[in-house]
Amino acid sequence: MALNSIETYRDLGLAPVVADKEGTKKQELGQDDFLKLMTTQMTHQDPNKPMENGDFLAQMAQFSTVEGISSLNNSFAEFSSSITSGQGLEAATLVGKSVMVTSDEGVLSVNNNLSGEVALKGPTENLKVSILGSDGGVLKTLNLGKQDKGNIEFEWDGLLEDGTQASPGTYKIAAESIIDGENTVSQTLINAEVKSVALGAGADGVSLELAGLGKVKFNEIKKIF
Repeated sequence: MALNSIETYRDLGLAPVVADKEGTKKQELGQDDFLKLMTTQMTHQDPNKPMENGDFLAQMAQFSTVEGISSLNNSFAEFSSSITSGQGLEAATLVGKSVMVTSDEGVLSVNNNLSGEVALKGPTENLKVSILGSDGGVLKTLNLGKQDKGNIEFEWDGLLEDGTQASPGTYKIAAESIIDGENTVSQTLINAEVKSVALGAGADGVSLELAGLGKVKFNEIKKIF
């Protein structure tokens, strides 16, 4: 009487692990069911063909492996949940504070200038940061002059080229320079205020809602102020 015999499962009133046409599991064989099957198999085995010790050990090893994987998965799930909760508690303390994230947009508010950094990949004679309108037109150019490789700070107070004050809102940012003789567009990092924190499920993890910039993942934060 083989342990994996379908008749064995049915005689004991148990259902083996099967899948329908869509591949969905109907029922699962638990630990108690497995031990009951093992005992029944040993009781009803053919005396002339008893179960070999190797077969018995192999079946036990298979079950132990499955049990171990299941326990490991549960442990990782609990560990992941613990990390997410920890990140959520840490992120909650950021509400109302400013953080820096990678973005090509920045926010000019009534109380705060639009500010951030340019990730310069090499030295340049003249670094320029342009503030763009919704139509892509240049509203203001910040000439930051000669700069070495590294992160270069910039700030816009909202004054336009004609000296008038821009309205509060979200503006596009573009950083350009000539590096090694080539016109280069550099990545910009923008400061933004944290408005709220959300705990997501699974791969979503913890996310932050930034004023004017929307939602970003917790691990995308570059700096905290």
